[in-house]
Amino acid sequence: MAKVKTPRWGWALTGSGHFFKECIAMIRALDHVDLFVSRAADEVVRMYKQELALPKSARIFRDTTASAAPVGYFYYGVYHTLVLAPATSNTVAKCVFGISDTLATNVFAQAGKCRVAAIVFACDTAPELETEAPKGMVKVYPRRIDLDNTARLKGFEGTLVVETLAELEAALARRKRELAGDA
Repeated sequence: MAKVKTPRWGWALTGSGHFFKECIAMIRALDHVDLFVSRAADEVVRMYKQELALPKSARIFRDTTASAAPVGYFYYGVYHTLVLAPATSNTVAKCVFGISDTLATNVFAQAGKCRVAAIVFACDTAPELETEAPKGMVKVYPRRIDLDNTARLKGFEGTLVVETLAELEAALARRKRELAGDA
């Protein structure tokens, strides 16, 4: 694997529609980004009628191999940061319990093993939330287990869990400053 000149952002999409369109817009605003699209995220892209039109420097990896082959890039310093956003309660639970059976959960595990900073935008963060479904806004009521898993993930080393779109934007801006040496 060739050494990259500029380490990249890695961004993993899961099967959540929670602020999905806004996350796609944030991805488009990043330079040097690779997008990891789980099978569930591929479905959400279609349901929300989104285009993955990204900058020319972006690469898209889809969940098409049993071993999640693209995770190998984490071993070679290709990524400085992994963003997992939006993250479903299913993905959060798998991350908490070390299950790496999708592209998204596998890149999260490899980021941790390679000490790559991770930012996770968890969807289920309050007992009652409003979120956009394909046909409009709906109320959801995360279960206690979902809220507990989000809390557990906050204790992971090298992982910042954010709960709102504003917190995600702030975390990205802070990380950009750190990378530029302005922290």
